[in-house]
Amino acid sequence: MWQAIFSVVNIIALTGWIILIFLPRRPLPLTAVLYLGVGLLCLIYSAGLISLLAGLAGGSGLGGAGGNFSSIEGVRAIFASDGGIAIGWTHYLAFDLFIGLWIVRDADAKQFSRLVQAPILIATFLAGPLGLGIWLMIRERRARLYGRMRK
Repeated sequence: MWQAIFSVVNIIALTGWIILIFLPRRPLPLTAVLYLGVGLLCLIYSAGLISLLAGLAGGSGLGGAGGNFSSIEGVRAIFASDGGIAIGWTHYLAFDLFIGLWIVRDADAKQFSRLVQAPILIATFLAGPLGLGIWLMIRERRARLYGRMRK
């Protein structure tokens, strides 16, 4: 079951990233990324997390296995199961895709070319905080310029 969930969430996320990087920026594709990509990943994450915490997906739940979020050992116990890995991975995919969508909308609003955006989006896809950090550094000067223009 967890392998199937892992495979499905990877397909959902990859589809979202392909839309963000390669397709024209129109409202329908971006809305699809938000709701059919990010939203669906959030729903899968929530259902999986609840089933793990309640012990419904096999085992004794995260707490019964020594899993918690207050220590390295507790987090290690969570990720020691296939369910913990699949749900943790889904968490990363959902947030990274949401950040990618925000970068796309912000970059388009600030008139950055798609050639500038593509490597940042790829960095965000591969290593979320790295891509976000690069974007925050690159956008700063133009964000201040656009802020002054609106006053």
